[in-house]
Amino acid sequence: MRTALLAATLAAFATSPLAAPKSKTPAMPAAAPATSGPGAADWRAPDPNDVLVIDTNKGRIIVEMIPEVAPAHVARMRELAHEHFFDGQLFFRVIDNFMDQTGDPQNNGAGGSTKPNVPAEFSFRRGADTPFAMAADQSVAEVGFIKSLPVMTQSMMLAAMTKDQRVSGWGLYCPGVAGMARDENPDSGNSQFFLMRAAYPALEKRYTAWGRVISGQDAVLAIKLGEPVEPPQDRMDKVRLLADIPEAERPKVRVIDPRGAWFKAEIARVRTAKGADFSACDVQIPVEVK
Repeated sequence: MRTALLAATLAAFATSPLAAPKSKTPAMPAAAPATSGPGAADWRAPDPNDVLVIDTNKGRIIVEMIPEVAPAHVARMRELAHEHFFDGQLFFRVIDNFMDQTGDPQNNGAGGSTKPNVPAEFSFRRGADTPFAMAADQSVAEVGFIKSLPVMTQSMMLAAMTKDQRVSGWGLYCPGVAGMARDENPDSGNSQFFLMRAAYPALEKRYTAWGRVISGQDAVLAIKLGEPVEPPQDRMDKVRLLADIPEAERPKVRVIDPRGAWFKAEIARVRTAKGADFSACDVQIPVEVK
């Protein structure tokens, strides 16, 4: 099956000033580091079936997949990783201040797997049972985190007025967020995906966000640039689920729990430092990989 993923719509973004700005707004000063680190109760071990380990020639990238937000896309990524579909594929389209694109066996943006396309999951339904950690209450909307993924949802106060007692939410395209490529058909996601090099809100509610890099963002930024990338291109040597890696060589991963006391204090600290310029993208989620 051939699909022209991230072709028309995303190509238009990529050639716009939003995609590759010629000048950058001066960065806000970084928030001062926290005075004390997280304790044992502030960490969580992610489900190894929801962790994608991408070994590239530029280093290891670890992505936490978020089935609460995009269950069908996470299932597809699990399926393809089980089959070693991604092993040896190239990063064929890499745009500075934007994203790294890969996942095409043809390595040119025109291909995909032989599996059927995945329907769009640009938004999800948040309920009382969703593991949401609040970062900012904007009255009509709430910004926060589901595991490692920054999200925005309607206010939960509206849930009482909906048939399913839930509200709509969507992933925020901060640095490290993993999205599914597609063509002009919203339901044309298949195997191609991209990892964000920078924040890019124009993609929100237009492309499915299914996870986030929790370790190895330096490798994401080290991937060779190009549209298309000139040979020799950087590549994914192996892409495996953490659960599929033999125990003896499996990395031990733990991530800060956004619902824990330390992270709540960290959000408050960053919000105070940033003031009106605060964004969920400003909040770093600590991770330990051993």
